[in-house]
Amino acid sequence: MTAPSYNPACGGLPPQTALMTGRAVFTEAYAVLPHGVMSDIVTSLLPGWERSRAWILARPLSGFAETFAQYLMEVAPGGGSERPEPDPQAQGVLFVVEGTPRLVLDGRAHALRPGSYAYCPPGAAWSLRNDGEGPARFHWIRKSYERAAGLDAPDAFVTHESAVEPASMPGTDGAWATTRFVSPDDLRHDMHVSIVTLRPGGSIPFEETHVMEHGLSVLEGKAVYRLNRDWVEVEAGDFLWLRAFCPQACYAGGPGPFRYLLYKDVNRHAALGPRRSAL
Repeated sequence: MTAPSYNPACGGLPPQTALMTGRAVFTEAYAVLPHGVMSDIVTSLLPGWERSRAWILARPLSGFAETFAQYLMEVAPGGGSERPEPDPQAQGVLFVVEGTPRLVLDGRAHALRPGSYAYCPPGAAWSLRNDGEGPARFHWIRKSYERAAGLDAPDAFVTHESAVEPASMPGTDGAWATTRFVSPDDLRHDMHVSIVTLRPGGSIPFEETHVMEHGLSVLEGKAVYRLNRDWVEVEAGDFLWLRAFCPQACYAGGPGPFRYLLYKDVNRHAALGPRRSAL
């Protein structure tokens, strides 16, 4: 299988001759962070990480993301962390877009590459180092795990997108497909992180309006997205946040496939107040 090619590298600063006009937008229902705004001056350094920086794309915040945080991590050669996750209640998904970092998860080493996917359950012992010659970049999605009575926390696992057969959406003949790394009926999981693929000309042909919150990281291609009242052009490297119940639809513009990494919260009752862990 041909190695996947993902969103363009970010960082640096635009020249003084560049126009300030761009595609960034922040509304009450959605936000679009184009890859061009992910410059050097908006990165964060994280305790416990060496030779590493993060673009924090989403975080729990009034009027913004409520259920998750998402980072685009960049780890220089020789960098990484032996204790990356400071919150014992946090679960995480790592999805590699560049480089070959080495993950040790619950005592087992894994050589990652673009397209690698790792699930780290709450309390898991894991570390990550970049022993390669170039930078390693990966999305890191973090969510506080919501325990449910009678259900254990999910098991850790590592896989690659090439090992998972995309599931065609009904009636689309493969024009719209989803790569699901977790079975939809596995109620231990309270979040799904999957890859959605639309062939050129494929569409999400209705305005989805649902309780799930989304983080959407465009991996390849370009499309026009219907977000609440607006049509917005997006392309590889962009990040979108969609609040719960934000109407959404999509049309893939081609010439290649349009693919994105999608987060959503699932499989739990709607909270009627502050979340409480099940006994």
